[in-house]
Amino acid sequence: MATLKLFRIGSFILILASFAAGISIEKPDLLADLLLYNVVPLVLLLLSIYALRGEDLRTRLSLELALFLWFAGSVISSLTAVYLLTNTFQVISDILYLLFYPFIFIAIPRLIRANVSSTILENIDAAIVALGVSALASALLMKPVLPNYSGNQLETFFAIIFPVADIVLIALIISLSPFHRLNWRSFILAIGIFAFAAADFINLWLSSHGKYRFGSWTDSLWLVALFLICESLWHKRDESDSRVPTHPVLIAVAVLFSAILLSLLALKPGYLPGFIVGPAIATLFLAFIRMVVALRQAQEIGAERTLARTDELTGLPNRRKFMAELIEFSNTQGALLLLDLDGFKPINDQYGHEVGDQLLRAVSQRFRRSLPSHSTLARLGGDEFGALISGDFESTMEAALALHASASYPFSIAGETIMIGVSVGFVTNDGTRDMMHRADQAMYKAKREDLGVCQL
Repeated sequence: MATLKLFRIGSFILILASFAAGISIEKPDLLADLLLYNVVPLVLLLLSIYALRGEDLRTRLSLELALFLWFAGSVISSLTAVYLLTNTFQVISDILYLLFYPFIFIAIPRLIRANVSSTILENIDAAIVALGVSALASALLMKPVLPNYSGNQLETFFAIIFPVADIVLIALIISLSPFHRLNWRSFILAIGIFAFAAADFINLWLSSHGKYRFGSWTDSLWLVALFLICESLWHKRDESDSRVPTHPVLIAVAVLFSAILLSLLALKPGYLPGFIVGPAIATLFLAFIRMVVALRQAQEIGAERTLARTDELTGLPNRRKFMAELIEFSNTQGALLLLDLDGFKPINDQYGHEVGDQLLRAVSQRFRRSLPSHSTLARLGGDEFGALISGDFESTMEAALALHASASYPFSIAGETIMIGVSVGFVTNDGTRDMMHRADQAMYKAKREDLGVCQL
């Protein structure tokens, strides 16, 4: 470990030496630009291979390929600058630099937090923020630079694509922030990404104003960024399961500014870079998709909550729903009724569960029709039902007697005529907490003594 620490410190010292060479040497130099400059990304690549030895294969390959492609592009660019290769090789160098981005895009989320799970809405929210930030930052940062750039079409393409890729990279860091806790790895990695983008924009600005010089100290800014990215690998990532949803304000800002940018492009064509149309439209499209998904999920949640509080057989509220209603009913004048069917088990045993289920559904329909409006009827389990009835004593007792009478008529189930009774426990709402217990006692007394309706 001490040797590795020395290599890490040594790579930083090499960066400082590269800075010094960039300040003192005014034209491309074989020793400074080819050897000194490129040994830094090579050392960082080797260190990253060791630091990532415990990571999964996709994380290792994506980051190591990203660093290797950047290193290869830097070597070819240096060879071109010191006239060991022709200028046509610079295009190859730029392509290698460009291929750095897709692999670093894959690596960053896994470096910050492995195997992070997220919902569809969380992914859409992250994409909205990333695309919105990309569109806004492109408009703000690219507009002052590009009008001054006078390169050919290919040079202009690379001049545009690198900063835009940097902006998307920054947006990725921002959009990932809700999925992890801030720690040293994520902090240093984020600083490295911001430094990489800053290096691109500084050198683009210098190029657009005719002030860029290959091998100057500004080139070493890329080395600093790569050093920070690789240094983050030596710190632990967030392994917790907690995360904070993307703040709605960020989503609203992303959507709002995307709409504003599209409006400006429509009102003043050419005022803003045309390539921001894509991310701006994508932001608004994803916002629409998010609304559709959110509405569908809300409906599903509502349906699930309804099912969780509904008896599947009869469609009545279940015990859970009934107990919740009873809490709210405590401040209402009325009565609690518990009903238990008489003779249901022998019928269920004789005719089978299918007939028993049909009988329960028929009983629940009769009970429902017998109750006053705004009453609550629930199946509490088996052949036991509960009812909450608002009103004075006379009206609630009348409803209890009606419930008892409704079961006295025969039921025609599956071609069979079935007779069944019901015992009703009746308690008025006096504000006490033992209403269920007293109603249960009253119901069992009614059953034992064949009272039909028993009040306690």
